[in-house]
Amino acid sequence: MTEAVLAAAGVERATALALVHDDDETNIRAALTARRLNPRLRLVLRLYNRRLGQHIEELLDQAAALAYDGGGDTEVEASTTVLSDADTAAPALAATALAGTSKVVQTEGLLLRAVERPLPADSGLHTLALLSVSDPTAGDQEPRLLPADEEVRGAAGRTAIVLEQVSTAGGPESAARGAGVIPWLNSLFSRRLRWSLAGLVGCVLALAIALWAVTGIHPVRAFYLTLLDMFAIDDPAVGAPLGRQLLQLLSALVGLLLLPVLLAAVLEALGTFRTATSLRRPPRGLGGHVVLLGLGKIGTRVLTRLRELNVPVVCVESDPEARGLATARRLRVPVVLGDVTQEGVLESAKIHRAQALLAVTSADTTNLEAALYARTVRPDLRVVLRLYDDDFATAVYRTLRAAYPGALTRSRSVTHLAAPAFAGAMLGRQVLGAVAVERQVLLFAAVDVDGHPMLEGRTVDQAFRPGSWRVLALAGRSDTPADHVLAKGDRVVVAVTRRGLAALR
Repeated sequence: MTEAVLAAAGVERATALALVHDDDETNIRAALTARRLNPRLRLVLRLYNRRLGQHIEELLDQAAALAYDGGGDTEVEASTTVLSDADTAAPALAATALAGTSKVVQTEGLLLRAVERPLPADSGLHTLALLSVSDPTAGDQEPRLLPADEEVRGAAGRTAIVLEQVSTAGGPESAARGAGVIPWLNSLFSRRLRWSLAGLVGCVLALAIALWAVTGIHPVRAFYLTLLDMFAIDDPAVGAPLGRQLLQLLSALVGLLLLPVLLAAVLEALGTFRTATSLRRPPRGLGGHVVLLGLGKIGTRVLTRLRELNVPVVCVESDPEARGLATARRLRVPVVLGDVTQEGVLESAKIHRAQALLAVTSADTTNLEAALYARTVRPDLRVVLRLYDDDFATAVYRTLRAAYPGALTRSRSVTHLAAPAFAGAMLGRQVLGAVAVERQVLLFAAVDVDGHPMLEGRTVDQAFRPGSWRVLALAGRSDTPADHVLAKGDRVVVAVTRRGLAALR
């Protein structure tokens, strides 16, 4: 993408430029050239490398500011936004794969929680979308985003996505939740071995207490003598009371039991250090996990998101040089190396005991084949497919839903999930999150009320436009009443469709 090409495209007179090439270097080179041609240009870049993206964003914004330094009172409207389609789509893909997990978007200090619920819904603040009907012979097959209240009242029996809660957002969830009090102990020893060690410690304490009760000696001395008896380095209790002799025999027995446990701990610790740089295999007895197919750009981000939510994951990857293998190794996630279309690969990932299958490889046919095979093993398995072609995805979704009515099937397109964020950035809008509604996307954006005749001077209810946008709350406030009049200076969080996002310019 040369300077001549950008000039021919009219970059010097353009308001915004989106660079969404697959190659990061190409996008960076074009952004630097475009900023030099038009310092006022609003730039939106697609970069996978997060750290590099932060530096490039600062560099391009600084270049725009310096271009107008000392230029009087001219206001610089240029901005640079660096986005990643993988980062944008990963939360929605991960949330869809979790059975019973509501859709959660954290925006502007608020936590918005939406759930799927059959109508009529007894609780919920707003109906955000109506899902398509399950009967293929019905007339209306498409989902409806931000339906009018009258349409919701007449849609009894359909499933809807309802905004259940608007609350003040807390801090991010710890990735180490449930890791235990001593994380290094968890990483060295298995759970079974830790319980064995805890049981032996309990036995030692019980024997020490019993010795103290029988002999009446000091508790510290009782504990000390118990340890001596365990390791067989004390004199035999000849001539001692019967209780003392029995306790000595029990202590010696516990000491014998301790030896194999200590040996197992040493061997397991050595094995942990030896395999720290190798891929883990799925452990025996694993269940309730998510099987993730593909560790490319999207799969790596989804894996990270699932582990942040403390969800057990087993990955399947055919390329031994895939970029996500290093992340899986660092997170100690089990990986099965093999072609998912080959027999036995999904079985190695314990698909028969999994809660969901998330197929995000770059090949639509591979994802579909894996989903169909998994359904033969587990007809009720939750399946999430990454499919690029819309017509193909719609046909697959409806067929799978009709063939397996008792199981949840979802098809997702990364471009559909990520594109609104790029479009919003080009329009100068901050897209804060997205909720996938079948093959459509409902966006959450922050909008300043100033200068918007459809918002300013209206109440929250009056500002609602079916099919376009709905005001959910004032930024940072979870208790915005429906009769609150939006005034200049207010900043609101809205649920908005793509069409509505363009209208709110």
